[in-house]
Amino acid sequence: MFTGIIESMGVVRELKKDNDNLHITVSASITNELKIDQSVSHNGVCLTVVGINADEYTVTAIRETLEKTNLSDWNQGDAVNLERAMKLGDRLDGHIVQGHVDQTATCTSIESANGSWYYTFEYDPALNNITIEKGSITVNGVSLTVVNSHKSSFSVAIIPYTYEHTNFRDFRIGTRVNLEFDVIGKYVSRLHGLTI
Repeated sequence: MFTGIIESMGVVRELKKDNDNLHITVSASITNELKIDQSVSHNGVCLTVVGINADEYTVTAIRETLEKTNLSDWNQGDAVNLERAMKLGDRLDGHIVQGHVDQTATCTSIESANGSWYYTFEYDPALNNITIEKGSITVNGVSLTVVNSHKSSFSVAIIPYTYEHTNFRDFRIGTRVNLEFDVIGKYVSRLHGLTI
């Protein structure tokens, strides 16, 4: 369980294919606090630490994860948003995030707004995921509020702190991102008979 508040940035150091799996080695300032078997969110994808060496650690993504996320787009040197699993009793500053990516989306617009930025993302509506105005969404692991909601797209506003401390600063038109839709919204929609 995560909050969507990014704790640190990491850098992809190595990508190693192993049959259908991908072993990902990341260098990060939080490595010395990690243990084998811990869960870490990587751009919103919950992955288990399987190895630690100095300031680098390794996680493994299986085929299903690679097919549903943007992990297959990663390259050596890419910046990754990181968050360790939340502790019981901590403040929930973002929203409830499972680290289970629902689908990917493509950045279609980036607008400067005199000190902040508006990013618009388009996603495939065939999977029946939804956003709502002022609802929560997780983009690459970052907990955000939806400011424009449409059937297959939405926008979010990014403040300077988020821009500087996440990989939003690296996004371009066409960048593919991981989305996790609000878990409470998904359950409520299902209970009310909407297709999700």
